[in-house]
Amino acid sequence: MAKRNLIRMVRIPEVVVFGLFQPIMFVVLFSYVFGGSINLPGAGLDPGLYREFLMAGIFAQTVTFATAGAGAGIAEDMHKGLIDRFRSLPMARGAVLTGRTIADLVQTALTLIVLAVVAVLVGWRTHENGLKVLAGFGLLLLLGYAFTWIGALIGLSVRTPEAATSGGLIWLFPLTFISNAFVPSQNMPTVLRHFAEWNPFSATVQACRELFGNLPPNYPVPDAWPMQHPVWASLIWSILIVALFRTLAVRKYKSATA
Repeated sequence: MAKRNLIRMVRIPEVVVFGLFQPIMFVVLFSYVFGGSINLPGAGLDPGLYREFLMAGIFAQTVTFATAGAGAGIAEDMHKGLIDRFRSLPMARGAVLTGRTIADLVQTALTLIVLAVVAVLVGWRTHENGLKVLAGFGLLLLLGYAFTWIGALIGLSVRTPEAATSGGLIWLFPLTFISNAFVPSQNMPTVLRHFAEWNPFSATVQACRELFGNLPPNYPVPDAWPMQHPVWASLIWSILIVALFRTLAVRKYKSATA
């Protein structure tokens, strides 16, 4: 099932290409339009430091936005009747969904590689050893894989690919913007600050900044446990999301109808 979806991506390369445009635009816009006007605690108005602070957030946003594509792909298979055909075959109930999420993970990894090259071109640098940098990208891919299971559940729960795309994005925007991805959470109102600090998205962003060495030298880390232990928080959140939404998606797969 994973091979089927990967072949489909190769035959429709514009899906992958267009998927790169949004994160690249975010990199350019936030780096050069907003970078000189955002005050980082401990760094002030420093566009260079902000670019390094920003990139973990852009990476995380990119992997989580793959959720919409996963949901739309599964909804399209449902709409065409392919899911009904797959259910009639002697295969594990979770095989169709697992194959789809693995294929999406491969696409996400390729997107991250291209985006990392663009980030280097605009001035992003890492300041830790290679193993920590790879660990940071590993956490990003794990988060992206976890979120594709949310997309799978959405795709099985709606009737059209268009609805799956909308349903996959409408909740992602507040999740990604009420976080520490683009601005420090310390200056947010109290309720939003607590939400941002316990947001699974924020935990992965903070973990990547530590592993990449992209935190400003005097940056005050919030006292919330996920911000003090972001690597563990990111792992725990991602594993819990996979366990919960894979169970729900496979259960939905057994009874979903086009």
